[in-house]
Amino acid sequence: MEYVENRMAQEAAKQAGTATDWLRPQAPAAIPKEEPAVVFRTFTPRTLLPYNGENDMPVYLAVRGRVFDVTRGRNFYGPGGPYANFAGRDASRGLACGSFDEEMLTKDLDGPLDTLSDLDKDQLEALQGWEERFLEKYLVVGKLVPVGEEGKAE
Repeated sequence: MEYVENRMAQEAAKQAGTATDWLRPQAPAAIPKEEPAVVFRTFTPRTLLPYNGENDMPVYLAVRGRVFDVTRGRNFYGPGGPYANFAGRDASRGLACGSFDEEMLTKDLDGPLDTLSDLDKDQLEALQGWEERFLEKYLVVGKLVPVGEEGKAE
């Protein structure tokens, strides 16, 4: 009988301990680091070019005049990624045409921006889909303007 009483007392003590375990302080929760604030700015094709993920730079790309910070997608858009040629560039034409070829990129960084006026309906729809995806996933950090229009007010 004594054995049973001792065993019951042990079980009661065990249960009493677990009932109050939730009251014991736990290790403090780690507060996630805040991402640094991003200042919206105006880019030209030439000033956007360094934001290609090399030399510890963030990865930016432009779609229809909006500059997106795609650094979180560095594996795709940064050096060595499948979309790396769009990093630091206006990716609009390439995304619309589903092409990663070099000729999809504007060659003259000091010339006019690509108006995309020759794109057909399907290409414009594809581009809109990409733009919507970027708006859902990434921050807009600026706008892309031609050289000479950087300081102009809207």
